[in-house]
Amino acid sequence: MSQKPQRMYLVGVFGDPVDENPSYIMEEAAFRAADLNWRYLNLRVKAADLKAAVEGVRAMNFSGFNVTMPHKVKIVPLLDKVADDARLIGAVNTVWREGDEFIGENTDGKGFLTSLIEDGKVEPKGKRIVCMGAGGAGRAICVELALAGAQRILVVNRACESEMGVSLVKTLQEGTSTEAEFQPWEGELSVPKDTDILVHATPLGLYPNVDEMPPVKEDTINERMVVCDVIPNPPDTPFLRMARNRGAKTLGGLGMLVRQGAIAFEKWTGVWPSLEVMRESLESALSG
Repeated sequence: MSQKPQRMYLVGVFGDPVDENPSYIMEEAAFRAADLNWRYLNLRVKAADLKAAVEGVRAMNFSGFNVTMPHKVKIVPLLDKVADDARLIGAVNTVWREGDEFIGENTDGKGFLTSLIEDGKVEPKGKRIVCMGAGGAGRAICVELALAGAQRILVVNRACESEMGVSLVKTLQEGTSTEAEFQPWEGELSVPKDTDILVHATPLGLYPNVDEMPPVKEDTINERMVVCDVIPNPPDTPFLRMARNRGAKTLGGLGMLVRQGAIAFEKWTGVWPSLEVMRESLESALSG
């Protein structure tokens, strides 16, 4: 007896570069584990083609897509609706479909926050935080940390892109009760000695540039700090190794990637995935 063909559901990620984005590994593994006929595609989209790409996946009936650098901010006006917290953040990394509409959400900050609490065993309430980077990931992380009760957030961003840092601080000051301050990043960063949590949220060190490190004065990192790197590939960056050598507790980007990906998975499929399957698939693929 012939089998009735099944519809295949499509999702993916927009980015540039995107070839080495590991999200497809965990999402595909989770689809298989849940016995869902879904596929996840890495889609290279240049900045000038972003609007056309949204129109293209809409026409092809994609069920949604992720958004990574450099599109997380510029995607916002191209969507039909944006969740309130994503609008506060000013960046979207997950899009799902409701009827003919594309709805934008930001799961980066939620993924980071959950990983910080569950993997790192660190509660952000009352903590003094330094965040290096004010792009899509940095914005999401800082907003979620502020909403979770962080006492103070110092946003550090390259001097040539200081408007991004200033904008993020304004968002934190107007939308949350957290103290927020901006500092231009010129030369090596001296981390304030009373910092509780130091977050690296720039692409420095992302594969294939695995030897790159954010310019930070090593002797300003101490054993009372929790040092976080949002880069998932490689899972253990030179920056994290340096921080451990200084006695700091460290948290890599794999947990954040898994948790934000799980939220996206549920938005698309209506099913909560296996976090264990997602993490194990990533660890296996990235261990080499």
